[in-house]
Amino acid sequence: MTTEKSQLPLVISLCGTFLKPEMQSIYRQVTGLRRLRNRVYTQKLENEEQFPFEPLTILHKLPTPRLKGNFLLRFWYKYVTKQWPPPRPINKLREPHYPYDLVQHLQEDKPDLVHVYYGHKAVHFLDMLQAWGGKFVVSFHGVDAAKFIDRPGYLEKLQEVFECATLVMGRSQSLLRRLKELGCDEAKLRLNRTPIPLDHLTPVIREVPANGEWRLVQACRLIPKKGILTTLKALAVVKSRYPKMRYVLCGDGPLREKILQKARELSLDENLELVGWLDQEALQREYQRAHLFLHASETTKDSDQEGIPNSMLEAMAIGLPVIATQHGGIPEAVTHGFDGLLAPEASPNELAAHLLAVMGNAELLRYLSTNAAESVRKNFGNDIQIAAMENIYLEAIKMPVRRCRA
Repeated sequence: MTTEKSQLPLVISLCGTFLKPEMQSIYRQVTGLRRLRNRVYTQKLENEEQFPFEPLTILHKLPTPRLKGNFLLRFWYKYVTKQWPPPRPINKLREPHYPYDLVQHLQEDKPDLVHVYYGHKAVHFLDMLQAWGGKFVVSFHGVDAAKFIDRPGYLEKLQEVFECATLVMGRSQSLLRRLKELGCDEAKLRLNRTPIPLDHLTPVIREVPANGEWRLVQACRLIPKKGILTTLKALAVVKSRYPKMRYVLCGDGPLREKILQKARELSLDENLELVGWLDQEALQREYQRAHLFLHASETTKDSDQEGIPNSMLEAMAIGLPVIATQHGGIPEAVTHGFDGLLAPEASPNELAAHLLAVMGNAELLRYLSTNAAESVRKNFGNDIQIAAMENIYLEAIKMPVRRCRA
């Protein structure tokens, strides 16, 4: 490391897993810093060849001290209530015990700031961050504003995170509003949009296929909030007019078998191409072949919703118009009638109507395609968003440490 680089402020990027295949945007942030140094801490290292990074520290679990002196109390907590280790102050130890060696590493590296990725991970690490005593920021990405909220005591712990964090970031304005509803001080909230590298993406203005062989693509995890079952219902309507259309679904997840079953029920099994996870080059090829991008997201029963889908932004960058829903952060990236069309959530008939409107109008298709490529570059370019995140880091570093516990 050069002397000049070594003098830059140090940020620790703290992740539960570094990294799952769908976490491309986090990798861009971690590797994109220019005005700060960065080190990754993680509990679990995955896909190292896809996401190489140095320096990186793998956190290790610390042994749990035994509760001494009371066999019945140990038996009660370990086998009856299944709370092990027992909650403090029951588990009276001379020194506080933490599950990972995070505190030791932070004391050794002396970072200027820690960035905790995902709100539920900030809850998990909070006691250790407080024991260290430095400044930290937390970024929320969508699911972590709903995950575990109904568990006893979790919301109170999350609100403690809000109190102790120097700043709190969210991927979209809708997500920031949700964090405010959950109890975060609005003065702490900062917009942290997804960075999308665009220089290597060449936009292609879409044209109506002469043979009626439309390719409609979606790239996502196969989970309820992606609205895939609603999309299939809409495509059953579209198929009556465009029987050769193909729905190319790139991804995998727990709904895979249910999606295949629903496709068979709707006589769409020959129209569905379920291709699984693709690397970036293969995914870009699918985008280049496609005519429209679908993303009919919908809020789940446990209030899980999208921020701004990364796959949607990448598709727009190469000229794919978006047919999606008025959900979460999607309207912050897609302007209805300008670079895509938005239907209400869980409304297959309106979604089908939007698809048919674009598929039946070559001029509208070209208009939406042109604007999609331009608008995503203006609002979500990689360099712009990395610089914006660095500004948040530098702002937090200048702020005082919050002493939110006695």
